Amino acid sequence: MPARVATADETRACERETIEAGTSSAELMRRAGRAAAVVVAERFRETLQNGVVIFAGPGNNGGDAWVVAEFLASAGNNVDVVEVAPPKSKESADAKRRALDTGKVRIAAHANDQRLIIDGLLGTGATGTPRGEIGHAIEMINPMRSSGVCVASLDLPSGLDGTTGEYERCVRADATITFGVLKRGHLIARDVCGEITAVDIGLNDGPAMQSLPILVDEHFAHSVIPPIPVSAHKGTRKRLAIVGGGKGMAGAAILSAEGALRSGIGLLRVVCHESSNVSIHAGIPAALVSTWPKTAGDLSSLVEAEDCIAIGPGLGNTDETRDLVERILLAFSGPVVLDADALNVFAGDTSSVAKLLNGRDAVLTPHPAELARLLGVSTSEVVNRRFEIGVDLARETGAALLLKGAPTIVFGNDGRRMTIASGTAALATGGSGDVLTGMIATLLSQMPPSTDRAVNAAACAAFIHGRAAELRKYIRGVTLADILDELPRAWNEIPARLEPGTLAFLEAHA
Repeated sequence: MPARVATADETRACERETIEAGTSSAELMRRAGRAAAVVVAERFRETLQNGVVIFAGPGNNGGDAWVVAEFLASAGNNVDVVEVAPPKSKESADAKRRALDTGKVRIAAHANDQRLIIDGLLGTGATGTPRGEIGHAIEMINPMRSSGVCVASLDLPSGLDGTTGEYERCVRADATITFGVLKRGHLIARDVCGEITAVDIGLNDGPAMQSLPILVDEHFAHSVIPPIPVSAHKGTRKRLAIVGGGKGMAGAAILSAEGALRSGIGLLRVVCHESSNVSIHAGIPAALVSTWPKTAGDLSSLVEAEDCIAIGPGLGNTDETRDLVERILLAFSGPVVLDADALNVFAGDTSSVAKLLNGRDAVLTPHPAELARLLGVSTSEVVNRRFEIGVDLARETGAALLLKGAPTIVFGNDGRRMTIASGTAALATGGSGDVLTGMIATLLSQMPPSTDRAVNAAACAAFIHGRAAELRKYIRGVTLADILDELPRAWNEIPARLEPGTLAFLEAHA
């Protein structure tokens, strides 16, 4: 079962659906605590030799913590529990009793010389700034982490809003172990979560689960990316045209072309403003270069030669641009990627986009400000509703819609959603989206026709784009040339094996 991404309310709906199907809430708590104990024992094997202190809150997250205490103690580890408040639910109280019945779990007032802390203060349902004893406990934990103590949080770092990713007073974790589904807050606030492991606790794969966005990881991406056979030639690797490179903006088209070449396109053409011709010839010697079509013959030559066309990088937001985009889309019926100014020229006019695309395989790739202009809303609304806001536009246009950001969301025209969490802040620089456009267009040209073609091309390219940044490790000092250099490794990386019971694993982000 693929990992999925949920709000706090959606998480509760999945749990409720599972409970109504016959699994008790106590059993779910026990599964969560047992799975977390397994991850802790493996991830912090050496650190555990000095013992562990577990901070247990009053809710079900505290109950999970008591189950972790029981299993770690039963495995021979020294376990202290700082009980910030007594359990509120019967399930949590029973979990506490079982842990203490082992005779190996001690109640402590504070951490001693342990090198590992487990944060079980607050779970997915908590909102607002933690105060009182829980707030005090968070203020105890973070300085200890700064002094070298490792911190593992159960479900969420306490104080982090699982839906919005907002926090004011929050545990900063080295590792977060989340149960059944990833939370939106994990992906928005990666900096406080450390590495994230999503463990399977047997939630039903019913309607509540099926409605959630899928997390795109290396296993999904590499199962979908088409292989390039030994017998391939430039024709079978497909032909792509990138239309962009307006006056003074040759660089955007060059970066998009680099993204395509580093992704395996067979034959590349860059169609640019005449003033950019020399620059693009020099910057991309592997590409054919021609100027924007002016006559019917120019246009016919362009559309008849290509398997896919990407329009937008460095195009310029002018009346001439809109005319060019419309003429190409009317003349060419094949798959397309629309980016940047190819979208900006349709601000507030999404119906025209839908008519011009006319049901073909297509990907729209706006960043939040570009989507805001298309929809006539504020950029803040796009960011705040990033997981939902593209659903209607994807359906209206019949295209896959890729909303760039951290995380990136891909909306299918059938209502499906995919979430891409790979990447680092090294990608937060001008030209990064141009590289991605070339990558998406390459996959779109190479994937066989299917109802999944556009959404899979967008999702897989976005994952690999982000993964290339992760492989570079650093942020400051990294350029897009460095990201491009990592693309061969990202495309050809063998996915790491997930441990049994693990749904997904995300590396820590600084």
